[in-house]
Amino acid sequence: MPTTESLIIAPQWIGDAVMTEPLMRRLHARGERLTVGALPWVAPVYRAMPQVAEVIEFPFAHGGLQFKARTSLARQMRGRFDVAYVCPNSLKSALLPFLASIPKRVGYLGEARVGLLTHRLKNPPKGQRPPMVAFYSALSGEADVAQDRPRLQLDTLEIEQALATMGLRRGAFHVIAPGAEYGPAKRWPAAHFADLASKLDLPVLLMGSAKEFALCDEIAAPVNAAHAGKCLNLAGKTSLAHAFCAIAGARSVVSNDSGLMHVAAAFGVRQVAIFGSSSPLHTPPLNAAATVLWLKDDASYQPTLDCAPCFERNCPLGHTRCLVDVQAARVLTALS
Repeated sequence: MPTTESLIIAPQWIGDAVMTEPLMRRLHARGERLTVGALPWVAPVYRAMPQVAEVIEFPFAHGGLQFKARTSLARQMRGRFDVAYVCPNSLKSALLPFLASIPKRVGYLGEARVGLLTHRLKNPPKGQRPPMVAFYSALSGEADVAQDRPRLQLDTLEIEQALATMGLRRGAFHVIAPGAEYGPAKRWPAAHFADLASKLDLPVLLMGSAKEFALCDEIAAPVNAAHAGKCLNLAGKTSLAHAFCAIAGARSVVSNDSGLMHVAAAFGVRQVAIFGSSSPLHTPPLNAAATVLWLKDDASYQPTLDCAPCFERNCPLGHTRCLVDVQAARVLTALS
C-alpha cells in the first residue's frame, strides 16, 4: 500500500508547535510520511521530532497574505501531497494547501475559509476550547485525543557538543527564561527572577529572544554585581537549536507560561512554571517533573484572585498580584 504523503502547516508560536507533537506521533503511527511547513523560528521544534521526515521553512513574514509567495511555493508542491493538516486557524494558513491542490485539507472552521478546507472541524469558542494538545490532536480525526505529553528528542552528543561551545557541562547550570511574548501580565517580575538567581546553587543561563536581552540584563546585573559571573545572558545570542540543547541539558528550568516552558516540558526537565494572567488548565507544562505555581489555585492565598485568569496582556487592575506575590523562596522550595 502506498505511503500517505502528509503536509502539516505548523503554528507560528514555539509553544503551540511543541503541543502539536502528539498529533505528529498519531499520524506517523498510522503510516503517514510527515512534512512540516513552518516559519524559520519554529522549524527547529520539528527537527526535534523524530516522526517528522522533512521540514520546509516558509519564506513568509508576519502579516498579509503574501499571495505571490504562497502561489509560487504551492506550484512547487502540487501533486506531492495526499493530505494537509492546517494547525493555525487563519485564512492564510489554509491558502497554501488549497493553491497546491492537495486533495484532502483538514482544519478548523474560521476566518471564512470554508472553501479552502475539504474536512472541517467545528471551532469551539475560546472559552470552551479543550487544552491545546487535544485541540491539535483532534485534527487526526481520531476519537481519543486526551492530553498526551509532547516529547522532543535530541541526540546526546548534539547536546554535549552544543554545551561545550558555551563552556558548559550537562546538569551543571540552571536555565531561567523570563520572557513571555504575549505581554507583561504573564511575566514574573525581573526583581523576583534576580532574587531567585542569586539564591540558586549553580550558574544561571538567561534564555530568550533578542527582544528580551534588556530584560535578561536587568536580571543579570544585580546578581553578577554580588556574585561575579553567576548569570550569563544568552538572550538573542544563540540559535533556537542551541537554546534547546541548553534547556535539555539544564539541572532545572524556571519560566513563565511561554514557549520555552513547553520546550522544557517536552524534554522532561525539572521545571517550575509561574502562571499569572493565563491558566494552566488550558496550556499546562505536560511534564511529570514540572511544578506549576498559580496563586489562583492556592487556597491559602488571600484575598482570593477572583480576577484570574483574565488572559489580558496587561493587568486591567494595575497590580498584577497574581505574579508579584509569588516569592523567590517559594520557587526555590519547589526546585528542592
